Parts: sequence; C-alpha cells; structure tokens
Amino acid sequence: MSIRKILLLLGVTCGWLTASAQDFIIPPTNINANGYPHVLSDNSVEFRIRSNDDLSQMKVSLDPSCRFERQQDGFWMAHTKPLVPGFHYYWFTIGGIDFSDPASKSYFGCGRMTSAIDIPEEGCDFYNVKDVPHGKVSIVTYYSKVRKAYATMYVYTPASYAEGNRRYPVLYLQHGGGEDESGWTFQGKTNHILDNLIAEGKANEMIVVMSNGNITVSGAGFGYSIEGMRGFEKELTEEIVPFVDNSFRTITDRKSRALAGLSMGGGQSFFVGLQHTELFSHIGIFSTGVFGGIRETKAFDAEAAMPGLISQHEKFNQALALFYISVGTDDPRLSSTQKAVADMRQKGLSITFNSFPGDHEWQVWRKSLHDFAQQLFR
Repeated sequence: MSIRKILLLLGVTCGWLTASAQDFIIPPTNINANGYPHVLSDNSVEFRIRSNDDLSQMKVSLDPSCRFERQQDGFWMAHTKPLVPGFHYYWFTIGGIDFSDPASKSYFGCGRMTSAIDIPEEGCDFYNVKDVPHGKVSIVTYYSKVRKAYATMYVYTPASYAEGNRRYPVLYLQHGGGEDESGWTFQGKTNHILDNLIAEGKANEMIVVMSNGNITVSGAGFGYSIEGMRGFEKELTEEIVPFVDNSFRTITDRKSRALAGLSMGGGQSFFVGLQHTELFSHIGIFSTGVFGGIRETKAFDAEAAMPGLISQHEKFNQALALFYISVGTDDPRLSSTQKAVADMRQKGLSITFNSFPGDHEWQVWRKSLHDFAQQLFR
C-alpha cells in the first residue's frame, strides 16, 4: 500500500458513530464531535475506520497489543486496553510509518504534532469550561535578542483585566520537553483552571505567561544544570520578564512573580528560579528529572546542583514565599523526588510537597497547577 493511499485512507474514511449497546463517552479531543474514537465505560478506547484494504497490521500506540480487525459491515475496528484517566498522545503505525488520526485534534507533544485523546476522570471537573467569567489567552509575538529571532508566548489575563487600570501578579509557567508554549493552554487547560479557581475565590487573579523554553546558547549545551539552563535564564530574565512588564499591567516587584514548570520546565524553574530570587518569590517544580528517576548515575546533591541551597538555606527560606514540588504517584521520578525532598527538608529547607495519581502526564500537571495556583500571592 502506498503512503499516499494510506494518507487518503486515514484522512477521508474514518467512520462516524454507529449504534452501540455499550455506554461510551465522546472525548473533547475529537474533531466536530466525531463518534470515533470513543471511550467505553472501563476507559478502553474504540477506533473505527472504513477501508477495502487490509489494516490488520495497523497499530495504535496507546496499546502495543491492539490491532484493527475487520467487521461484518466492512469497517475496521480496534479496541485498546483500559487507560488511566487523563491526556494521552497517540498515533497509528502501519508499514513502519506513524500517522496522526484525522478524527482527533493534534497537539504539539513528543517533539511533533500528534493526535491525543482526553480520558475523563470521574468527579474531576476543575479544568472544564464552566459558567463563570472567562479570561482571555492572547498569542503575543516579541523579538528576542537572545534567540536573534521573533518568538511567541501565550498570555492568560483574567476576566477583570479588561476593566479599569488594575495591575496583576504574574505566574511564568513553562512546558516540558518535546512540547512548546501552546502546551499549557491546549493540553493543560490553564485558562479554565484559573477561571474556575478565581470564580470560586480559591485563587488570586493573576496573569499567566507561557513561553517557549526550547532554547540553548552557544557553548552551554543543554541539561539539568546551571550551565545547561543558561539559554533559558537569559531569555527569561533579559527578554521575557521585561517585555511582559512593558506590555501588560503587571505588579513589578518580586513578591508578585512566580515561576513554575513541568518536567524540563520544572528543571528550568529549579535552576533559574532559585538563582533569581530577586525576581521570583514563588517557585513550582512539577515532575522534574532534576532529582533523579531518569538516567542518573548518582544521587541528587542539592548543594552541588545549586550552591548555597543547603549551606545558606535560611536565605532561600526568607526569599521564597513558596517552594513547591510535586510528582505523579506512578512517575519513575517519584522515589528520587521524595528522597530529595526529605533530604532538603532535613537540612533546613522549607518545601511544600504534593503527589497526584498518575504517571508523567498532563492529568498530574493539571492537578499540580490547580494546587499550586491556590497558594500563590497570598
């Protein structure tokens, strides 16, 4: 089968909903409420495609054992194992080539645009659109002297921002590796989380700046270290913060700035935020590999990673209104993170720690933001 034929097949002939005896949910990640894929009551997922060709070897990345089987009506269907609630990137593979599913929306993740499906979690609606005042997310272009190029950031402003001349505190919120500045809006639902928290009186109104953290500078390389984060440090402190303060009605003192991020962005928050407590008084680190759990060869040493963090811990305790760390209960980083937190606490650092059910994925990070935002600028 030619690549062109596969593309036409996937792009044109994805099946629409037919009657089913089973309960199902059409996920919000479907295009135009397309009936497939859909989520069954046990959180397994069904896919349905029309084709006269043999799709028996087409795989679904969500489940390595899942294959398409031909039905009597001529459609091909695949049925995955039950999935944990939350946001899952996925793709089809046939003939060694990966394809996005045209029946689902695509997102930038895994270093590329790819399909995704959002499995609802029972009783968890804090990131859903509700009947509350809604803020606005703007896509803002700025010129970066560090990048020597134009770049974009997504900026959330609360519903009241359009009224009067009031100034607001700012949360700088960073994505993870393989993602970009769009992630916290489209995958993370940041605007809905903040809208709902603000309406419930559980969070202060704030601006949220979501920029692209994929940046290096010549000679520094990239990695979980002060030097590895040098490019982002320059971009954030020399370009982004000044631009935001000049472009939006911000409160420009350190007590009104927070820096947080997930995974790679959590590493950026650790190495850049802790170096610049003259700029940030709230630091949030979600599911980072800084503390271990990914390819480490030795135990995490807080003092070696950030000189002064332990030997001058009182200085950091006084400078930070909040030093927050979270991780998923099924994340490979869990044990290393728990050990690092316990060690830093034992040596005098004040840390707020939380964990949420899930692996290294967006449902954990949505919950981390939901928890973290309620503790900001108090």
